[in-house]
Amino acid sequence: MKTIEEKKVHLLLKAVIFHYHGLDEEERLDLAKTAAELNATEEYQWAIDFVALDYLTAFDRARDYMNAIIGDYNREKRIELINMVWMANNLKGYVTEMEATAMLKLAKDWNVQKELIDLITI
Repeated sequence: MKTIEEKKVHLLLKAVIFHYHGLDEEERLDLAKTAAELNATEEYQWAIDFVALDYLTAFDRARDYMNAIIGDYNREKRIELINMVWMANNLKGYVTEMEATAMLKLAKDWNVQKELIDLITI
């Protein structure tokens, strides 16, 4: 069972990466499905509102927010999050350079960049 904070991080991570190039329908459905699976309707709306507050600064604000929380997560949990967002973003069959760069920045912040690169090169 995830805490409210963990649900927020999970959904915000997906939302901010999905919105990087504009949220498409498949991504919107995946985000809503994730919220339902996590029983996180309020956290889902919070993540959408967080991004919508200012799309141009959403990634940097989300990065600051998540870094303040994820620093306390164990390595496995950080790897799980970066893998989750990579796999979710790859559902559409490709990852844009901007999305990949954003995920690499987060992986570096969380000290799991090797694990993300290993996942990418599989």
